[in-house]
Amino acid sequence: MSYLDNIRTFVRVYELGSMSAAGRDLRISPAVTSSRISQLEEHLGVRLFQRTTRSLTATEQGKAFYPGACEILESVENAEAQVVDITEHPRGALYVAAPLGLGRSLIAPQVPAFLAQYPDVSLRLRLTDRKVDITTEGLDLAFFLGQPEDSTLRIRKIADIERVLCAAPAYVAARGSPKNGDELVAAGHECLNLRFPGATEFQWPLTTPEGPKRFRVSGRYESDDGNVLTDWALAGCGIALKPIFEIADHLAAGRLVPVAVETPPEPIQMACLFTHRRRQDPKTRLFMDFVVERVGKAVEEARRRVQLPR
Repeated sequence: MSYLDNIRTFVRVYELGSMSAAGRDLRISPAVTSSRISQLEEHLGVRLFQRTTRSLTATEQGKAFYPGACEILESVENAEAQVVDITEHPRGALYVAAPLGLGRSLIAPQVPAFLAQYPDVSLRLRLTDRKVDITTEGLDLAFFLGQPEDSTLRIRKIADIERVLCAAPAYVAARGSPKNGDELVAAGHECLNLRFPGATEFQWPLTTPEGPKRFRVSGRYESDDGNVLTDWALAGCGIALKPIFEIADHLAAGRLVPVAVETPPEPIQMACLFTHRRRQDPKTRLFMDFVVERVGKAVEEARRRVQLPR
């Protein structure tokens, strides 16, 4: 297994571009990471990386070795997956990412029951509203809302999530409640926006009598954390566009109220991304099936708790 460990370490160093980052990802020390690369280089009789005190770059030999190294690991994982399928005892670590609100509300609550059912599996859940790269970050699954940009990955749709424009009663009392998207823009309402890297403007997709239309909104408040937007909305700072499952309790309790109900937001797709190789792993398939079944029920339950105007 030491040779496989060396290859696995090489692949992560190559993908992450850093010995220390690869070591953290593999949960080994920098010394062990460096030793494994040195052992592999000695075995192959070539230098795989050029190292300086400030940088690390793959040599031509390293670039040539990488595709074959990935194929070796994939073959081993496929063989192990076949054995696991037969024994029906999935094992190993699952690396999963999800947006903050989605992860806290829908994904994290499913983890204890899943791990109780499969005691030889561990799960590492990373919650972030930034865009993640499944390949370079070593993820098995990435849950998301919306449409993915990378068409080379596999997608499994989970549900269409209803969304709502909402504000605190205090905000409505001070600024009024817009009836539709046109009033929202014309009155210059304070809109609370989720800022993604590279975004240059904010447009909210709303459903109008003429069909879907994007409204260019503005506001002084923006964050890359969706939960911060919820907190600002609750504090009466402005209007937020939120998936209903994130704010169902606040709507049911009256802490937030729907606005612009004549032009409700378009639903947003909830799905998960994975590579073909990860899909072959039984524990990945099992977790996807587990989440799809339970999240669908949780979304429907959140919808039933809230009676939105029609």
